[in-house]
Amino acid sequence: MPEPAADIGLVVCDMDGTLLDADGLVPEGFWPLLHEMTARGIAFVPASGRQYQSLVRLFDRFPGTLSYVAENGAVAVREGELLHAAAMDPDFVRCAVLAVRAANDDGARLRAIACRADGASIESADPEFAAHAATYCAVLHQVDDLTADTDGVVKIAVYDFDDAAATANGVLAHLGDDHALVVSGAHWLDITGRGVHKGVGVRRLQEHFGVSAARTVVFGDYLNDLEMLDAADLSYAMDNAHPEVAARARFRAPSNVEHGVVTVLSELLG
Repeated sequence: MPEPAADIGLVVCDMDGTLLDADGLVPEGFWPLLHEMTARGIAFVPASGRQYQSLVRLFDRFPGTLSYVAENGAVAVREGELLHAAAMDPDFVRCAVLAVRAANDDGARLRAIACRADGASIESADPEFAAHAATYCAVLHQVDDLTADTDGVVKIAVYDFDDAAATANGVLAHLGDDHALVVSGAHWLDITGRGVHKGVGVRRLQEHFGVSAARTVVFGDYLNDLEMLDAADLSYAMDNAHPEVAARARFRAPSNVEHGVVTVLSELLG
């Protein structure tokens, strides 16, 4: 643990497995810290593979307006203003959906979500999958065919009922040849445009806030957090983090179930 830092300007935090507790909720002890950071002029930014609208819902009890990095960096919003939405080529989106269907024809158990800046769409009527999707997508539409409209898609999220890492390295590996394909959880993998990741969104917000890496704190736990850890001198891996994340971060924090973000921020804020 470094010494308490008086000159922090930006705190960026992953959600699932990092800030959120075992019930998927923001710990009660975090809210006073959020008010304290706001009073000190420190920007707090949730950064997640989740949808922007889902992140706003998580923080709806906060009276102010936060900035967000959503969809694994494909969407960045500064205090309500959309900074960027990195849409993918519509033909690639169509090919990716067809690849998911083909994998299912061969025995896989995959479901796709087409994510846009203003909401997400699914074509599967599977109620178990729909419940998983609704956890991360506050705006979610059921459609008959995802390939019927592929414009404006910034991310394709794939839920694997079995093992997302095996799928990313197997039947869907070719989709990462010219796009970013990252495992974001045990059952989730995300596909975005080449060079799109959370680190891109964090650096955009650093530019807009005029905050350097030396004044930035980042917390993460999984593989989709790797690049944003590089954007901060004060980078923290949770105690429950993936080994690659633990190796990449400069510091460690207690696990999310131990409210590690709250513990570390309390120390850093003195």
